[in-house]
Amino acid sequence: MEMTGPVEFIVYVADQEVATAFWSEALGQSPSLHVPGMTEFALPGGAVLGLMPEAGVAALLGAALPDPAGARGVPRAEVYLIVDDPAACHARALTAGAVELSPLAERDWGDMVAYCLAPDDHVLAFASRRQQGSGS
Repeated sequence: MEMTGPVEFIVYVADQEVATAFWSEALGQSPSLHVPGMTEFALPGGAVLGLMPEAGVAALLGAALPDPAGARGVPRAEVYLIVDDPAACHARALTAGAVELSPLAERDWGDMVAYCLAPDDHVLAFASRRQQGSGS
């Protein structure tokens, strides 16, 4: 398989406009695309975060699979972002309406990570990588 474009990850949201406002503030940027049915944010490294209304994906799935809205209240995805200043990004997400799950701390795998829960019940992590050659 030859990939010809950026990797896009899409999360389902209850209200596209509310989710767009949250992610714009949490990421500190405007979306690169915002049309009915899809909002996209360009992420570092060339990836794209997409926001799709639950109603849109429910129509796509038809009766084949359960409606994603039925999982509301259950974390359904994690967006793990490597950033320069995870503490500042985490604070910005909390100000935008996220709920803190875990403050910034060094994790077993060596990253410094803060976790919060976005309004649509997606786990959002802001991390920095351990510098090469430091620690065990």
